[in-house]
Amino acid sequence: MRFSYALLPDYPLDESLAAIRVADELGFHACYAADETWHKDLWQLFAVAAGQTSRIRFGPSVSPVTLREPSLIAQSLATLDELSGGRAEGVLSSGNFGLLAQYGMDWRRTRPLSRVKEALHAVRALLDDGVVTFDGEFYTYDGLFTFARPVQRRVPVMLGAMRGPKSFEAAGALADGCHHALSYTREAYDYAVRHIRAGAERAGKDWRTLDIGAWVVFATGPDSATAKEAARSMVGIYASSMPAEQLRRNGVDPAELQPVIDAIAAGDLARGIELTSPEVADRLSVSGTPAECVAKIREEIAPAGVNHMICAITDRGLVKAFTGRDLDGVADVATQLRLVHDEIMPAFG
Repeated sequence: MRFSYALLPDYPLDESLAAIRVADELGFHACYAADETWHKDLWQLFAVAAGQTSRIRFGPSVSPVTLREPSLIAQSLATLDELSGGRAEGVLSSGNFGLLAQYGMDWRRTRPLSRVKEALHAVRALLDDGVVTFDGEFYTYDGLFTFARPVQRRVPVMLGAMRGPKSFEAAGALADGCHHALSYTREAYDYAVRHIRAGAERAGKDWRTLDIGAWVVFATGPDSATAKEAARSMVGIYASSMPAEQLRRNGVDPAELQPVIDAIAAGDLARGIELTSPEVADRLSVSGTPAECVAKIREEIAPAGVNHMICAITDRGLVKAFTGRDLDGVADVATQLRLVHDEIMPAFG
């Protein structure tokens, strides 16, 4: 089981860089960040971080092909790969539906999966060959070339998926893996991996060679209640982007969460947190003491075939930046990274 750090680059940049250096020193597989307008630019951050680290990998999880043209994603990945000495990888998706709405886009009209498949084809061609010719429904290229060339023979490119089943099957068949965001139950991961495997096998691939990642809201520390309260502050914000089918696979009735979603959509984050029950927060996060986090990963996530934990670490600074709440006693990012390294990673070999 690999462990990675999912960074929301909303801290002062020197703090983000310091956290990335800690993750590198501790041997985390990768540092990912969301390629979204809401946050600071990950590409510039990772370009600087590449020069301050030696092992950790970098890339977007996810980069939205509705907002960032696929050829530019490929160009950025290849450039980051050269800067980092062959440590770049990426995850593509159609994009955060809430963000798309702020651009006046209705995701239901974007044909998201078809668009992502075309984008993956273009990114793969430019990374592998430096040139692409393609006449698709969404993207057209006539001999488009780039001098941005990666160091790696093959830069890993995964798909991000939440709803399924076709998105999971596409990831298994066409990509180097799937990062499944915001799921926490054995039922949810059995469903995802079953379809990833089906897609891989149809394409003649061994599904066990794929990067099957669990992108989770994460908070840990010596005090269970404090860590869980930190997670509760963020769960509603993330859960508001979860499709109803996915909520049900995670043991949450969408109607139960609707008041939370409505409050957050109206900009009342404080009310959204108030309405997020501790029970729902516990279901929709990996949080608590390191031992509690180990138990949840071992019982609910790992048995399905997940081989990569991607921890979106929630600390005091992130909670305050997003919600205005100041939670005393929540372990900072560096402390949580060390706890993952010292007390969680060893449980999974």
